Amino acid sequence: MLESFVPVPEGSDFTIHNLPALVDQSLATMHLPAHIGDYTDFYSSIYHATNLGIMLRGKDNALQANWFVFWESLNHFMSLGKSAWKETRTAIQSLLSKDNQTLQGDAEKYLPVGYHGRASSINVSGVPTRRPHGQKRPKPDEPPIFGVSNLLDFELEMAFFIGPGNQLGNPIPITEAQDHIFGMVLMNDWSARDIQGWEYVPLGPFLGKSFSTTISPWIVTMDALEPFATQNPEQDPKPFPYLQHEDKCTFDINLEVGIIPESEQEPTIVSRSNAKHLYWTQKQQLAHHTINGCNVRPGDLMASGTISGPEKGSYGSMMEISWRGTESVQMKDGTSRTYVQDMDTVVFRGWCEKDGIRVGFGECKSQVLPALPLD
Repeated sequence: MLESFVPVPEGSDFTIHNLPALVDQSLATMHLPAHIGDYTDFYSSIYHATNLGIMLRGKDNALQANWFVFWESLNHFMSLGKSAWKETRTAIQSLLSKDNQTLQGDAEKYLPVGYHGRASSINVSGVPTRRPHGQKRPKPDEPPIFGVSNLLDFELEMAFFIGPGNQLGNPIPITEAQDHIFGMVLMNDWSARDIQGWEYVPLGPFLGKSFSTTISPWIVTMDALEPFATQNPEQDPKPFPYLQHEDKCTFDINLEVGIIPESEQEPTIVSRSNAKHLYWTQKQQLAHHTINGCNVRPGDLMASGTISGPEKGSYGSMMEISWRGTESVQMKDGTSRTYVQDMDTVVFRGWCEKDGIRVGFGECKSQVLPALPLD
């Protein structure tokens, strides 16, 4: 029921339902909030990167070299003496006894890893997602096969829209980056893990990602999010100067992922995370994106990468939640999931709340349709 905040005479042609500036939300058809020219997806959660690294490469090689750089030799470690050697050995043994831990050593974070995505397949919440076909290699000792993806996954992300752009050849300084960020949306970076796993070396994701991406229709401006800014993640040692900033550009945004099987009306919540778990800030992402002179334009979209927290209940993808399909997730209807099934609806919700003020991002929702038969 809509209520007017100004008196409306009975019988007026301009009731609240007839005002040109207001539309009943239940009657509205939502569209993409902007024409998206280019789309970049970052990889900014150290928890997500570590989890996938353990699954794909093992504990000893979980994070790639561009996330970390290790001592080139053991000379410094040797100089520390027996007590340090013993403490290190004890710490290593403790970490290796835990299945979800990896060793990071004395390491330096380098850069916000990113790749160029496909803007044409970004859809607004409510548009279905079709299960894709592609090449995959389910058995590493056998040749690849072609077929329907069996490992369809969501990725819990947020994304920001570019406001003013920059001229080609002119990087955006990190001190000015905030002036180029218009606002944020929820994003589901759909991923076909079996297709992605076969194709991603050496150039990164392609068909495993480009078939569909879903975003929420409401852009929440950075001004609206300012009250919810929180401490930036500790980055020790400091990144290169072009990535350094002291002002807060990390936001306390609650995030929730639900799966609705076809037989159900309400979602089973499979993850609760928070945008503050990201290691790299938006300002750092944009400064890095343009440091080589790359130009960005109004409406370009920059995604955060999967937002996973430190605990299992805060993981941002089914690949992590099911630990690469080895642990089932129970639904309210009694069925179980390791990945997303046909006719499942995946829904993201996000909101900020502080001192009685709540700012919502709405929903980012899409139902998975079966793959089309190919002749």
